[in-house]
Amino acid sequence: MTGRRRLLLAALALAPALSGCGLSLGGARPRTAPPAPSTATALTTPSAGTTPTAPPTHTDGYSAPAYHQSVIGGWRSPVQAVEVFTATYINWTAATVTARLQALAEVSVGQARSAMSLAASETARDYELQHGEVTNSGTVEAIAPVRGRNHEYAVITQERTSAARSGAYRGLAPAWHVTLATVTRVSGGLWVLSQWQPES
Repeated sequence: MTGRRRLLLAALALAPALSGCGLSLGGARPRTAPPAPSTATALTTPSAGTTPTAPPTHTDGYSAPAYHQSVIGGWRSPVQAVEVFTATYINWTAATVTARLQALAEVSVGQARSAMSLAASETARDYELQHGEVTNSGTVEAIAPVRGRNHEYAVITQERTSAARSGAYRGLAPAWHVTLATVTRVSGGLWVLSQWQPES
């Protein structure tokens, strides 16, 4: 078993424990601030004017919370929603990060929307981020459902941060991160994120 595979398995095994930590995202860290999804790429199945439905009851007995927020689109499956949202969130430049965060806010509800909106506001005012021309790039390495949690997923990413006009990130190796993402269904049968919680 390769070292990379061991790390992924260990991170996924920790997901159920991490879900009970209750850490909240006050704002996106510049290291992992989201990339702005373009309507064409990040929103692979947009549906303008989509609004969350009344809480649907699923076959597993789970009732999704009702969100009275309109969203500009969504995705056809929970995993697709998590994957595209995450890829958008971890790939950005200083010039695009605020717009990407705002776009993610528009296609999410609840805590996820609040976190993205706050992060967009913070990055827009972050002088060091802009002046240093900071860039973050990464890949989604694994997505797995969290045991005992309805529509909650552990997401493993590998990311690297650099800066064109600053030595702050010089020599920094790519880092692994775990995030918990919860999805909910909206009208039209599409899925969007309702919670986004980086754990490491």
